[in-house]
Amino acid sequence: MRFCLPLFVLLLLYQNSFAQNNIKVVVKDAFQKTVPNVTVLRKSNPSEQLKTDKNGFAAFRDLKTGYDTLQFKHIGFQTRTLAISIPDTVVHEIILAVQEDSLSEVTIVASTRNNERIEQATTKVEVLGLEEMNEESMVKPGNVASILGDISGVQVQQSSAVSGNSNVRIQGLDGKYTQILRDGMPLFDGFSGGFGVLSIAPLDLKQLELIKGSSSTLYGGGAIGGIINFISKKPAFEPDASIVVNASTLQEKNLNLYFATRGLYTGFTFFGGETVQHEVDVDHDGLSDVPRLSSTILHPVLFFYPSENSSISLGWAGSFEKRTGGDMLAIDEKAISPNQYVERNNLSRNTFTLLADSKLNRLLSASVKATFSNFDRKIETNSYLFDGTQQNYYAEASLITVLSKHRIIGGLNLVGDNFRPSSATPVKVGQVKNDVQGLFVQDSWAIFSNTKVEAGLRVDHSNYHIFVLPRLAMFYNLNEKLGIRGGFGSGYKSPNPLAPQIKDYDINKISPLNQGAPTERSLGGNLEVNYKYAWDENSIFINQAFFRTSVKNPFIGFEDTNGDLNFFSATKPIVTQGFDSYVQMKFRDWEIYFGYTFTDARRTYLSDNRFVALTPKNRAASTIVYEIEDAWRLGIEASYNGKQFRDDEAQTQDYIFMAAMLERKFGPKFSLVLNAENIFDKRQSRYEKIFTGTIQNPAYKALWAPLDGRVINLAVRYSPFAKPK
Repeated sequence: MRFCLPLFVLLLLYQNSFAQNNIKVVVKDAFQKTVPNVTVLRKSNPSEQLKTDKNGFAAFRDLKTGYDTLQFKHIGFQTRTLAISIPDTVVHEIILAVQEDSLSEVTIVASTRNNERIEQATTKVEVLGLEEMNEESMVKPGNVASILGDISGVQVQQSSAVSGNSNVRIQGLDGKYTQILRDGMPLFDGFSGGFGVLSIAPLDLKQLELIKGSSSTLYGGGAIGGIINFISKKPAFEPDASIVVNASTLQEKNLNLYFATRGLYTGFTFFGGETVQHEVDVDHDGLSDVPRLSSTILHPVLFFYPSENSSISLGWAGSFEKRTGGDMLAIDEKAISPNQYVERNNLSRNTFTLLADSKLNRLLSASVKATFSNFDRKIETNSYLFDGTQQNYYAEASLITVLSKHRIIGGLNLVGDNFRPSSATPVKVGQVKNDVQGLFVQDSWAIFSNTKVEAGLRVDHSNYHIFVLPRLAMFYNLNEKLGIRGGFGSGYKSPNPLAPQIKDYDINKISPLNQGAPTERSLGGNLEVNYKYAWDENSIFINQAFFRTSVKNPFIGFEDTNGDLNFFSATKPIVTQGFDSYVQMKFRDWEIYFGYTFTDARRTYLSDNRFVALTPKNRAASTIVYEIEDAWRLGIEASYNGKQFRDDEAQTQDYIFMAAMLERKFGPKFSLVLNAENIFDKRQSRYEKIFTGTIQNPAYKALWAPLDGRVINLAVRYSPFAKPK
């Protein structure tokens, strides 16, 4: 009996020790925001799983003394493991890294200025991530125009058959209402805007972010239709390099190189690209459908890290192109007459950028951005010469403070452009100059754990007026699967005779700005419902969005009987409205995407044929991808483009565009892609001649379908530092 008491005490101590063997964790993302619904499992007993709560917290209780490993899994994040020793009284903070993935619902977005996860963003942002950029760098290595056209609600319209120039339209509005950004800074507008998306290569990008609808409160005038923000890659401690070589049946050849490395205090990225394209007369009418092109793009950036919480980058981007189109004999300088039609474009763009960020303390961060760009374009035709330049500048300083339920950003910016023709080649449009000073503030308020409201206000002072631009957005999570977003905003666009039109006009035929032309003003709203569900490694995401935008005092360009481009300000608005639906599914090794956009865009100032020219009312797209990890990847893409109205009330033909891609991976370093675009060879020239008049003096029609026809390309990619997953 004398052993009973000590034995009882030992048993009691063991039981208490057993009961106190708890493991506690808090899971956060890279921005210190808690991540709910993370699966946490013990490797010693995988059937015992927990989910983190709304505060990112989870705890295993009453564990046996010893050693174990915890695993943390959540869709869109990289899996994380943690070795533990039991007992353990520490509350472990687990940081999950974002898994780069196309259109991932947990991608970090910069375009909202909040640097937040996309599924928590009050404003709807569509993202094409690093995987999409890598794929596009082998499918269309030269520029990003093709991948933009794959996004539901976005239309990339070629505006010139001679130079290959294009503009980007969102939700039925003209390209002048789309604001193009690079790392949050506007670079392309007016005279320099036309070839903007043709000078950005996908291999140089981390991701592409798209906000549809009025975004002028975020980034100033011009963002009435929406913004497209190209986010550049940044260096990591592990070196990164890729070489892509491509050739196509369209007689195009590409060589692209990307390299990045970083040390403790400095880093460096470099992109270099060379494209050579021979002129091609696809429809055999004597005029080129694809111009002769020689293009060089260089983009080195230096990074400095003065401290753990600050960074500075200095960059230069140079783009140099020669584009020649027209009579095939004249292009090859075999013309038998000096009057044969030809257009030669020499383009150069030099852009300098500064980006600086610093976390001043736990609650306050500061950011400075600045860019200056000089664009020069020389045009030589059989009838005239022109040489002109445009300078663009942008500077911004902002502060961000993070409070318990508020994330507030405020700042000021300067933006401007100045177009000048050379004294030797004057044109009647003359000098065009715009300068704007702006102040902005935005508050993202987490009212409840499932409800956020975002309010913004911008005040801009331009050459024309003072503009006050309010904006309001809300995001409400009904539950873990269902969410609702809504927003309303205002915008403006200063009249600019050099803004892109549905077709390019000779610079000597563009009339000057009307004196006293009113500024275009807009009001726009959107509403959307999201549903997402994930199980195991599978997921489904459904989005249904509705939109409406009204543009008051639209600045309209029209062609007179002499072929000159003149302007007037309409007294009634342009109104575009519709809905956008898409579904994305991931099931085992399959990924399926389907999108449909209905757009009703009308010019209410007209009595007849009010539809906005060359805007398909119905557009659908689908993609199916099958992947055997680290070996094969097969993709099939199809899109339907509905009938479009011309200005003369005639309708165009609807058509189906189809593409297929096969990728073979040879380990992590080598991959080979065979890609076929426009498999059915749909071309505008199959339905009509693309010009009127004679081959010596052609008058080109506005373009509504591809010109280049079926194209097959073969690309090889080598990444010397890539490692197995």
